[in-house]
Parts: sequence; structure tokens; C-alpha cells
Amino acid sequence: MTNTIPEALQRIIDARHHDPFEVLGRHVNGDVCRIRVFMPLAEKVMLQENRQELLRNDGTDFFELEIPADQVSERYLLEWQDKYGHTHQSYDPYCFPPQLPEFDIHLFSEGKHRHAYRFFGSHPHQADGIGGILFAVWAPNATRVSIVGTFNQWDGRAHPMRSRGGSGVWELFIPGLEVGALYKFEIRAQEGHISLRTDPYGNQFQCRPETAAIVVHESEYVWRDEGWMQSRATINWQQQPMSVYEIHLGSWRRDQQGEFLNYREIAHQLCNHVKRIGFTHIELLPITEHPLDGSWGYQTTGYFAPTSRFGTPDDFRYFVDHLHRNGIGVLLDWVPAHFPRDRHALAQFDGSALYEHQDPRKGEHRDWGTLIFNFGRNEVRNFLISSAIYWLEEFHIDGLRVDAVASMLYLDYSREPGDWVPNQYGGRENLEAVDFLRELNSVTHDLHPGTLMIAEESTAWPQVSRPTWLGGLGFSMKWNMGWMHDTLSYMSQDPIYRHYHHDLLTFGLLYAFTENFVLPFSHDEVVHGKGSMLDKMPGDEWQKFANLRLLYTYMYTYPGKKLLFMGCEFAQGREWSDDDALDWSQQEHPYHQGITTLLTDLNQLYKALPALHQIEFEYPGFDWIDCHDSSQSILSYLRKDRDGRELLVVLNFTPVPREDYRIGVNHAGIYREIMNSDSEFYGGSNMGNGPPLASEETSWMGRDQSINLTLPPLGAIILQKEF
Repeated sequence: MTNTIPEALQRIIDARHHDPFEVLGRHVNGDVCRIRVFMPLAEKVMLQENRQELLRNDGTDFFELEIPADQVSERYLLEWQDKYGHTHQSYDPYCFPPQLPEFDIHLFSEGKHRHAYRFFGSHPHQADGIGGILFAVWAPNATRVSIVGTFNQWDGRAHPMRSRGGSGVWELFIPGLEVGALYKFEIRAQEGHISLRTDPYGNQFQCRPETAAIVVHESEYVWRDEGWMQSRATINWQQQPMSVYEIHLGSWRRDQQGEFLNYREIAHQLCNHVKRIGFTHIELLPITEHPLDGSWGYQTTGYFAPTSRFGTPDDFRYFVDHLHRNGIGVLLDWVPAHFPRDRHALAQFDGSALYEHQDPRKGEHRDWGTLIFNFGRNEVRNFLISSAIYWLEEFHIDGLRVDAVASMLYLDYSREPGDWVPNQYGGRENLEAVDFLRELNSVTHDLHPGTLMIAEESTAWPQVSRPTWLGGLGFSMKWNMGWMHDTLSYMSQDPIYRHYHHDLLTFGLLYAFTENFVLPFSHDEVVHGKGSMLDKMPGDEWQKFANLRLLYTYMYTYPGKKLLFMGCEFAQGREWSDDDALDWSQQEHPYHQGITTLLTDLNQLYKALPALHQIEFEYPGFDWIDCHDSSQSILSYLRKDRDGRELLVVLNFTPVPREDYRIGVNHAGIYREIMNSDSEFYGGSNMGNGPPLASEETSWMGRDQSINLTLPPLGAIILQKEF
């Protein structure tokens, strides 16, 4: 063989050829077939079907053979020896035609492929009856992309991929490769820089700090939650109780050695706990793969992979399935607002600002040190919407809580003047993000009826939870951050000063029904020096617990779905730390037990009484009895169901018992106290209204009838008219 190396071959040697199929594989010219392979690990290569040896091109790792075309199969098997004398057999990847359908690539380029994860990434695949793994990645500005892994000693020269033209898609089918292989993409940028990247569509990754993707099998998990899924698709969730237990899997519980539990172990322990207290749903802080434990999952690098910290994708399927079979919904925090700068992941993926904006005024979150997705790019929107569908479809997730929506909606979010770029009309609204969110919500609701899309949105953006066809963003619900901030600000006041801040409790009803609200006491309120929920309450130990019982009763009787972070159910004393498990031993103390018992009873009442859950998003479900008694820091109101049945709620936010406190009622009759947060069963002083109370024909608060109550200190009571 000649020592002169053609330019095309030299580019293969240098790993800079954009189209390796032009050089490698099977090329027929008339009756003659030339087979050329490039195998840096091989010492000797043979065509297995006729035992003809391929000749090495001197000084290179090219092996070539010219043979009559009718003497070699289109898909030929190679036998080769490595330098250790070991013999291997494999089909030549470069004798296979393109495997990805043009239609899939077209839909992806248009931003309309709802299941892009089914062909991007790595997937077991059959080509002409030959098994292997099909890889695909989007990297339009790369000059060369290779698959590297344990199977080729991470050598980027061994498996360069096929470019699918202007789509920016690269693919390669590697026959004989099996599930379990570790891999990354080696990408050569236009300026020549080479980087190793994990698979944006990878379904499983090594456990941190390692970052390689893992080829996984197509799941054969047998779901047993058919009843749950059928009910979810038909039920009117707006009129159903929804009490959510928010959880960070890594710090909920640990094993005896302080290590993480497996998804399957957590499923049983968590299910028992949640059922006992009566929550209807759990919400997971992001379990999408992420490199840093301390980010709690909010700096995602694997948008299609449950984190390997707790097991495999099928382990997570079991987790969801077990909870569903026990009547518990599963929500997942999902983060499309931003992604981390880790150089192994999405940032500058193909050497250019691919997933993010090039301009830092549009592409960087200053506060978080992260990058912002380019929502105006079809392929980026497709990536994110496919991720959302992936979790709903592949793992039966019941809904996504979309993180940091406010940061997506405003171009000047947390930016100084001059540090942001106005939209085409000169405004501050991120029109591309708005379009993305509307499309996201429309698609997920259309494909998976009954699933929930919940916005963490803290501004006054209108119609967040209203249909897109009415001009809204299309979310199912929105976190009521205003209510949360006002309520915690009020409760942190010494009771002697609360009458000055009475409006913090009443103002929220001016907008309570403008959105479908969730009332959140989330992880954000018990971390970063904010203290635990118990810490926020003023007074001595008894008063702290009484205030907390009052707060939770107020929450459960206020319009809106409920959310509590783990540890709140037993009033953990210290603020949350992701490094340690919750202080479960505190449950043994009477005051902490009282909080758990109270929440258990509140959940039971909330689910049992339609007046507390049937009309949470509309004015007819609520009516003030008296919102003006600021001097005594007392609130009283009605909750109603669709049949007109009422519950009376009276809240005393001072440690002063109020005897002979009269409130007006709508109907004559006997009223019975069905809940008292000051009960001795909860650790209270047991002051309240024991015997049923008969209404009197004494006009009060604009009503013809009234009842005379005893209000416990720092206590809440719920009364029901006997029918």
C-alpha cells in the first residue's frame, strides 16, 4: 500500500471529517466493492464471511479490501484482533444506511415532535435483523461528532457519526453494542476545540461525580396502576381535595449508614407515612439528573433521566406505581427556566450557544449563575416539551410543578437597567417564553388529560392558570406566593402587634379567585437562614406550637389546594438541611405529636367535607362573616359547598381567650364544634365550645341569627350546623 494518505483519509485520522460514511464502509464501483475500515484498536482485520484479510494502509489504522461486489454482503461481519491477541467480531457500523426517518427529523426541526426522546439519545435497535444501539444527537454547529465509551476506550476516532445535513442531527448505529455501555459524545467545534458531552436525551447516568450516560433497555416494567390512570383522566380535579406533601428524597430518610435509600425502599416507607397523615399527593423536588447534591435538583443536566442516586429508571417506575396503587398522586418539580454551566452538559454544547442565548443579557441568570434556554428556537422548545411529555408518559407522573416561571416571563427579571434586551415591541415581556409556556400546557393537557401543570409564579402576571384560548398561559394552578408571604409575615409578629397588620390576612381575598391557587409552605421557607416553620412563630414553647396549629388550620380552611414541605407535619425544630435526614425522633415529643395529629385530622376533614374543597377557585365557596375585628385580631368566615352547606371558621390570633364572642350566622339551628386547634389532643389548653350551640334571634354582623362562642387562645375553631 502507498504511504501517500489522501486528504479525506487524513481527516478521518485527525478526527475532523464531517461525513465519515464518504470514506468508510462499503463502496461499489461497477463490479468492484471497496471495503475500508478505520480501527485504531486493531492489529489485524478479516472479512468473516470469506476469511479474506483487509490490508493495513502503511502507517495508519486504515484497513482496506477490494473484492468483487457479488462476493460480499451489504451488511458484513468483521473479525479482528487487538494488540493483546484477543479476537473480536463486529458488524461494520459504516455499512448501514441512515436509520432515522426523515419525517422525525423534519418534525423535530419544526419544533413539533412530541416524542423526540424516542429517537434521540441511545436506543436498542434492529437494522436488517442485526441488533445494536442507535445513537442520535443534535449539534448543528459541530464539524464532527463521535460516540465514545468503554467499548472503544473513549477514542473519538473510532466511531464518528453521520451528519443528517442541515437538520444538525448526527446519528450512528453501532451493531453488537449492548445495554449497559457507558458513553458520551465527543464534539469538535468549528474553531477546532474538542469537548466531551453527556447525552442531552440520556435516560440514565452514572452516579455523581461521574457523568457518562448509560445505554438502557426499553423498559419492560409492568404497570399495575390502571385504575388510578383511568380515574385521573376523567375526574374533575378542581372539585377534589388536594393536599400535597413536598419532599426532597435525599434528606427525607437515610439508611443506618447515612446513605441514600433506593426508590423502591422509599416508596413503601413514604407511602405508609403519607397515607397515615392523609395527604393526597406528594411533590418531589427535582429528581431529574443533576451533578451537585446541594442544588436539590434545580440545576438539571439530565432532562430525561431519574437521578441514579436512588436507583434505576425502573426503580423509579416502581416508586410511582406503588404510590398510585395506594391512592397517592405524584407530582414532580421540573426546571425549564435555566440550566447549569457544567461543561459536560448543555452549556455551549456544540461549541456555540445552542440551547442558550449568545447574548448574556438574554442568556444568563445573574442570581443563580445559570444559563437561560433560548425559547425562540424550535429544537430547544421541542427538547423541553418532549422532556415534559417523557415524565408524564414514561413514568405516569400526575403533574409538573414548573419552577421559576416569573424568571421566564420577564426579560428584565432580576436585572439592572441596561442589562436586558427589550422585546420587539420595546416591552419587558419575554414573548418567546410566553409562547413556549402556552404550547407546553396545551400539548401536555391534550396528550394526557387529567395531568396538572402548576406554576411557581410570584408576580401579578394575569391569567397564569386560565386557558390559552382565553389569553391565559394555560397552567392548571399557580402557587399563591402573595398569600404565603403575607401570612408568614403576619404570623411572625408578636400577637400584641398583630392588630396593626390585620390587612395582611384580609388582602388576599381581593385576588383569591383570580387564579387557581395552591397555598404553599414549601422548602424555600425553611432554608437559607429562614428557620423552620416553628422558628417563625413568636412566643414561648407553648405559644409557638399554638401559633403553628392556628396557622395550619387557617391554611386548611382558606380557599386553595394545600402544600407542606416535609418536616412541617411534625414541626421539625431546626431549619431543613439537605445533608441530613429529618429529625424523626422529635415525633416522640407530645407537642410535636400534637402537630401531626392536628394535620391528620385536618386532612381528614378537608377530604370529607365538600365545603372545604369543592369550590376552592370561585367566589361562591367563601364568604366573610367578619374581617374587620382587627382590634382583637379575629377573623371569621364561611366555607360553602355546591349544595349550600356551610362551615363556620373563627380564628383568634392572640393568646387572650375570648369568651362570649358573638358572630352572625345565616341559618337558625344547632351548631357543633367539629375542630378546635386548642384541643388537648393537639397539645392545647382545651378551651372551646363543648356542647352544641343553638343560634339566637339576635341580629349580628348583618345577619338575623347569631351564636355566642368561646374562642381559645391562639386557636381556631370550625363549626358545622347540624341538619
